[in-house]
Amino acid sequence: MTTTNSLIQTNKEIACRFLNLVSEGNEEAICQMITPTWKMYGGPPNLPEGPEGIYKLFEHLRTVQSQLWIIDDVFAESNKVVTRATNQCTQDSFFGIPGNGVQQVFRAMFIHYITDGKIAETWRCADDLGRIFQLGGKVVQGDPNS
Repeated sequence: MTTTNSLIQTNKEIACRFLNLVSEGNEEAICQMITPTWKMYGGPPNLPEGPEGIYKLFEHLRTVQSQLWIIDDVFAESNKVVTRATNQCTQDSFFGIPGNGVQQVFRAMFIHYITDGKIAETWRCADDLGRIFQLGGKVVQGDPNS
């Protein structure tokens, strides 16, 4: 049982370190903690696998003025770790809606699949609709015949 608890604790630390390194903008250190075939789901579209995907992710993140991620909760079982975190950011636009200097506050959950001490997959689920509303975006019904 101690070995399982120790593994779970180590995996929690890996997941928290990932978000802390994202906050620091330390893509090189993140590349050291992922597998060569790492994949991200729910992030920017068409991210390549592995370190190349991290570099592409950071190309996108460089357009965002982001605060440090605040980790609200961490849950783990076996080789999966969930972190729930809060961030504040400003950016020129989000999904085509001008940012106009508005600071957005949002929450996200990240699920990491960790194998042999490395993150193999990351799933991101963020309140992107809430961010759109904070920028003044509206949901309108389209023409059902289009």
